[in-house]
Amino acid sequence: MFDKQKAIIFFTVLVDAIGIGIIIPVLPFYVASFGASAFMVTSLFAIFSFCSFFSSPLLGVLSDKYGRRPVLIVSIFSTSLGWFVFAGAFHSIFLFVGRIIDGAAAGNFSTAQSYLIDISKTPKEKTHNIGLIGAAFGLGFILGPMLGGFLSSVSPSFPFWFVGFLAFFNGALAIFLIPETNPVALDRKNKKIKKEIFKEIFSKESLPSFNPLLPVIRAFKKKLLRKNFAIWFLFNLATVSMQVTLALYVGAVFGLGSVFVGVAMAIIGIIIVLNQAAFLKHFWLRYFTEKDLELYLLFFFGIGFLFMALPQLPFFIIGLIAMTFAQSVLRVVITSNISNKEKDDNQGELMGVMSSIGAVASIVGPLIAGALFYISPNCPFFMSAIFGFLSFLFLILPLKQNLKKQLIKV
Repeated sequence: MFDKQKAIIFFTVLVDAIGIGIIIPVLPFYVASFGASAFMVTSLFAIFSFCSFFSSPLLGVLSDKYGRRPVLIVSIFSTSLGWFVFAGAFHSIFLFVGRIIDGAAAGNFSTAQSYLIDISKTPKEKTHNIGLIGAAFGLGFILGPMLGGFLSSVSPSFPFWFVGFLAFFNGALAIFLIPETNPVALDRKNKKIKKEIFKEIFSKESLPSFNPLLPVIRAFKKKLLRKNFAIWFLFNLATVSMQVTLALYVGAVFGLGSVFVGVAMAIIGIIIVLNQAAFLKHFWLRYFTEKDLELYLLFFFGIGFLFMALPQLPFFIIGLIAMTFAQSVLRVVITSNISNKEKDDNQGELMGVMSSIGAVASIVGPLIAGALFYISPNCPFFMSAIFGFLSFLFLILPLKQNLKKQLIKV
């Protein structure tokens, strides 16, 4: 059921995703106007992720303790300010400043996921709700690239001004339309308690618990989640390495520009929307378990990257479609499998930790991919394939060990 609360969050994420969809096809060409190299393009992605590594778990803890709504609103306005600085840059250093501002409060998607987990009543509804985030993201990838190609014809910086104002509008809507869903925050409505909350945040006793590394350390102490976190890290490493070099790759290998990248992003978006908004609930979760989906699709995920690395355009397109098909389901299934292993009152922190793990991948991946691109443009895709197959091995090896134990018992 697509009720009011889900609709509001869906729209909030959609507006944010449209902004990202606008940026990815035109970012390399805008940065090139500053005389920047391919490595600098990938470094701009990495610096955002470096900042979000520290901010995401902190925002997750805050959303568990003080509410999803304020964290989401602050994060959205941070995105707006970051893009305004980026668009108005008169030197390449301000490109990095803009990405740092955005990354310093990067909690949009993880907080939105926590919000939808709050209102989920069953594990399957939780998986479906997480899929709505992906569907909004996919729809943003359909609309965003088309807008980006059109807006860049006005001026190279215009798409970034547009995204900044779009995020500002999104934040204004969030203030007036998004209700609170965290039960702890709902109990703290009167002003007296709010003052106590403010004092508690800045008290000496509270500050150590806001160390952004502590949630990550606590999470990795849980043996039950370590394998899942490793798979999540490799999955994000493969995905982000592809994303940051996609425009560079099609330009260097096929001689294609932002128009083709925009079309490719739109294809990615269509597949994500179909998979997560329709097929996930009515096909994938009906005929397969989430564990089986994770196992089978990780293998096809790696195969897709191998096809993308081939220097023939038809093979590249087939690989792109296969990879996106697997990736769009895997992102939901892996998230849901991890969420199901954690307590309900710790979901915000868990989503923040997952964002931090994704952020580490988004720091390491672009830097490695940027360096490998100089060796050969298809090297980043071969690297992504390796990460995909490693994720598959992380899942399949414990299954083989369990099978051996069962055979020994027999």
